[in-house]
Amino acid sequence: MQAKISEIFQSIQGEGPYTGVQQVFVRFFECHMHCVWCDTPDSIGDGRREYKEYALNEIWESIKPLMEGCHSVSLTGGEPLLQADFIKELIPLLKPSGLKIYLETSGVLYKELKKIVEDIDIIAMDIKLPSSTQCRSFWKEHEEFLKLALKKEVFIKTVIAQTTKLEDIQKATDLVVGLNPHLPFILQPNSFELSNGVVDQCLEYYDYCLKHLSDVRILPQMHKFLKVR
Repeated sequence: MQAKISEIFQSIQGEGPYTGVQQVFVRFFECHMHCVWCDTPDSIGDGRREYKEYALNEIWESIKPLMEGCHSVSLTGGEPLLQADFIKELIPLLKPSGLKIYLETSGVLYKELKKIVEDIDIIAMDIKLPSSTQCRSFWKEHEEFLKLALKKEVFIKTVIAQTTKLEDIQKATDLVVGLNPHLPFILQPNSFELSNGVVDQCLEYYDYCLKHLSDVRILPQMHKFLKVR
């Protein structure tokens, strides 16, 4: 069994409540989504299709020298759940290291999540707002995904762009309220639009979300400010 991998590296997490912790990142190649603001276009397969095929032992041997001082292994992308069968076989190799297994995902592929959720420690789940992504809506898929993800530690992240509409924020808030209103709910301003009023939009949506959710935060992509991967 092999996986398509864009890169394996050590860095700090730049998004969400684990911002600042050191991780080993395993970036899986390819994604089923094509968000207009994607910040890793080379990993989604639209442009250059550059990746390496790794066997299980090859990935493990690449991760081992990067683990010292790390909190967790981030399975990211692209969309890692497109290769869920490989991840299911990889996790038993990672577990003895003592590092947490941290999944970064679009929060859509719930059938694939079901294959591995028992072995994941932390789930960084996106809610893809159609007015932000300029893609179709995934409300039902997000709901089914979150129901499964609640078995583990999970937080929600949603990107706010100039095009983001309040009605999408309302739908996302209602979805989370219906399952667990105490989950961390991250409003992440689109890094490409920070000078175009998107932070003010985040502040407006923050006020709305906080009326319904107990843990709302505005957090940018800190790795962009620090100029690290």
